[in-house]
Parts: sequence; C-alpha cells; structure tokens
Amino acid sequence: MAKKSAATKQKSFEESLWDSANKLRGSVEPSEYKHVVLSLIFLKFVSDTFEARKQEIIAEHGDQYVDMVDFYTMKNAFYLPEESRWSYIKKNAKQDDIAVKIDTALHDIEKKNKVLAGALPDNYFSRLDLEVSKLAALLDEINNIQTISSQHEDVVGRVYEYFLGKFALAEGKGKGEFYTPKSIVNLIAEMIEPYKGKIYDPCCGSGGMFVQSMKFVDSHKGNRKDISIYGQEQTTTYKLAKMNLAIRGIAANMGAASRDTFAKDQHPDLKADFIMANPPFNQKDWRASNELTDDPRWNGYETPPTSNANYGWILHMVSKLSENGVAGFILANGALSAGRPG
Repeated sequence: MAKKSAATKQKSFEESLWDSANKLRGSVEPSEYKHVVLSLIFLKFVSDTFEARKQEIIAEHGDQYVDMVDFYTMKNAFYLPEESRWSYIKKNAKQDDIAVKIDTALHDIEKKNKVLAGALPDNYFSRLDLEVSKLAALLDEINNIQTISSQHEDVVGRVYEYFLGKFALAEGKGKGEFYTPKSIVNLIAEMIEPYKGKIYDPCCGSGGMFVQSMKFVDSHKGNRKDISIYGQEQTTTYKLAKMNLAIRGIAANMGAASRDTFAKDQHPDLKADFIMANPPFNQKDWRASNELTDDPRWNGYETPPTSNANYGWILHMVSKLSENGVAGFILANGALSAGRPG
C-alpha cells in the first residue's frame, strides 16, 4: 500500500509541475514551450548537484578548494559561479530583470563547463519577454523538485521524460522530431542489444535513444565505458539533447552544432556497431535536384529522390554501419518504394 501511495504522490507532483508550466500558454509559442521549462529544470538540477558536491569538498578538504572547477568535474558535477546558482535565481525570482539573470546564469555555466558548449539557451529568456509573475510562479514550482533526494532514483530524468512526452502530445504534428515514445525505444534497444561499441543516431531529437541504450546496458550489468555515443540533430532540439544527456552523466559526441545530417554530416568517417533512429517521415524537398547526386553514401544504390527522404535515411544509415553492425529504426510504410524514380 505504501508503495502505491508513493507512486500516486509522484504522479501528482509531475502533474502539478505540468499544470504550473501550462500557465505559460499564451505567453510562449508551443514550439518554444519545452525549452523554457526544461532549461529551468536543468538549472535546478545542476545547482543541486553543485551544492551537494561543495559540501563534500568542504568536509574532505575545507574551504580552500570550493572554487576549483576540477574538484567538481571529477565527480560529474558542474561548477557554478555564485550568480548561476539556483539559490540566487530563486532569491531574485520576482525582480523585473529575472529573465536577464537566468540568461546570465545559463551563459556562465556553459562558459565554465566545456562539455556543455552549445547546450544551453543564449539570451533566450530575455527575448521571450515573459511576464515576471508567470516566470516567478514556474520557478516556485520547480523549486519543489528534490532532484537528488536519492542516488537510486533518477528524479530529474523522469521529469524530463514526462515533460518531453507531454510536449509531444501538446504539439501534435511533428512531435516525432524531438520525441519517440519510450515503449518504441525500449523495443529497439531489446532487439539490437547495444552492449558494447559505438552507437549512432543521425536524427537524435532530444537524445531518448541514447538514454535508453544506457539503461539497457545498466539493466544487463554492462559497463557504460564500453559504449561510445555519436549523434546529430538539425533543429534547436540539439540543445535539449545535450541537456538531457548531461543531467544523466552521459558523454556523447553530438558534433560541433546543430546541422542537417544530409548536407553536413558531422561524423563522415564513423562506422557504428549500433544505429537507433526515428527519422522524420516522408520528408519532402530534402535536397535540391543538383545536390548530393554523387554522394558516397549512395554508392551501389540508386540516388534517393528529391521528393521523399525515407530512402535517403536508410542509405545514410547503411553507410554508417560497421562490418557486423546492426540498425533498428522507424520509418513510414513503403519507405523502400515510395517516391522512387520510375
């Protein structure tokens, strides 16, 4: 009975947080909505881990090392300048310049921690011009998240998954661009069994395939160090993916920035042992008629038609597989025939 009660409580907490975030509707476009909420949840999480590590350093060495970045990164924590800490943001939540303070906090965190390069929003909150009262209410709700209350419970990871799913439902059309249902990702992982080697997703969205791959390794008593992750994403979801992986301590090569996989392949020499992907279905006009006609990725096959990228995605993934590599991906029915030249 106690276990059921705890689960109910957690569900109501997530729903309460969603209801609070929903108050932003009308102030923020749906496509921007997720970036606001998840950036703030990220900020709360890295602040909590910073404060916990800071106390460990003080207990072990005293105050002299509390501002040394290396003492944080060695334990998978990010070093936060004082004005980037959640306590500072919360204290100033009702100030007229709170959006500027949040932007400054995110900028300084990224600057101090190289692994986060390109991951965090840049002057994002200032540009949105949100009402201070709505932003303050959202900060109050996020403040209730105990992100590291238990080392055995991935609270913030579960919140991310919950919100990504809710955002996908709310946005409707195009939701697959950043989120693949967990059940489908689980199925792919169980089918291809990514225990050891290089994992690649050419259209990784918010990084769900990578998260589930690591969960698969953990559940089968594997070693995370045996896995290397490579990904690419064209849309602004690139930043969500980097945050999503960072909060879970998952290292990944995501390329230098968000780029079109077809036009600017950021892993040209990669040969992956496992490929997991959910490419955008029936992508039209993905290349001009005079572009990518002699691309080495199509060697031995017909050049994919300009009218539909499905076949192009398949050939791209085939070109990335190692000799004994295996791929698991989702595409529309008829992906091997629809739109092919007659």
